[in-house]
Amino acid sequence: WIGLIGFAAVCILLPFFFGGVAQLNMLILVLLYASLGQAWNILGGFAGQVSLGNAAFFGIGAYTSTYMLLEWTVSPWIGMLVGAVIAAIFSIIIGYPVFRLGGHYFAIATIALAEIMLIMFSNNEAVGGSVGLSVPFIRGEDRRPADSWWMMQFNDWREGYLVIALALAALVTLVVVLVKRSKVGYYLRAIKNDQLAARTLGVNVLRYKLIALVLSASLSAMLGTFYAQYLLFIDPETTMRLELSVLIALVAILGGVGTVAGPLIGAAV
Repeated sequence: WIGLIGFAAVCILLPFFFGGVAQLNMLILVLLYASLGQAWNILGGFAGQVSLGNAAFFGIGAYTSTYMLLEWTVSPWIGMLVGAVIAAIFSIIIGYPVFRLGGHYFAIATIALAEIMLIMFSNNEAVGGSVGLSVPFIRGEDRRPADSWWMMQFNDWREGYLVIALALAALVTLVVVLVKRSKVGYYLRAIKNDQLAARTLGVNVLRYKLIALVLSASLSAMLGTFYAQYLLFIDPETTMRLELSVLIALVAILGGVGTVAGPLIGAAV
C-alpha cells in the first residue's frame, strides 16, 4: 500500500514539476496500459489462459460509451458501466466454447474472435464503420471548449485525465489484489499449475475460468471508455487491432506474470 500511494503521488506531482504535455501524456498512457495489463493478468497471469483478444473488450467499452453519448447524450460514466456489463455478457457467451480449447488453440481462438469483432465494427455504418466516431467538445457559455467531470472531458485542465487514470489504475489494482488473496485466486493458480489435478480435487475449472474472463473483460471495457474520452476519437483499428491485444499481454509478461507490480513495471518500461 505504501508503494502504491508513493507511485500515485509521483504520478500526480510529476506534471507540475516538468509541466509538459508530452510528459503528462506519457504518464496517462503508462497508467492506462498498466491497468490493461492488470486486467489481462487476472486471466493470463493467475489462470494461465493466454488471451490475445482483450482488445475486443476494450473496443466494446469504447464504442458503447461513445455511441450512448452521441445518440442519447448519456454521461460516459454511465456508458462505462453499461459497456462493462455488455463486455461481461459477451465474455460469458464466447467463454463456454473457447475454454474447451487449451494451450495454443485457446490463444488462436481469442485472436480469431477479436478479428471477427474488428471486421464487424469496420463494416457497420451504425457505429461509424472504418471511419470511426468522434466525440464532440463540451462548450461553455462563451462557446469555447470547457471542462466537465460529469462528461469526462478536460480541454483546459488536462490533469483531470491523469486523476481519472490514477483512480482507474487504483481500482483495477485493488480488484487484482482482492482476487489474488481470495479463494478464487487460489483456484485460478491451481488451474494454472495443473488443471487436471485441480478438477480432481473438486475445483469447477470452467466456472472459475469464466469468472476470470468476466473480470478481465469488464475492467478492459471500462478502460476503453476512458481511452475514448481521452482521445475524443475511436475507430476499429485503434481499439480492436491485434497489435493492441499483444501489447496488453506483453506489458504483464515483461513486468512479471501473475504479480501485482508486474504490469506497472512493464508499462513503465
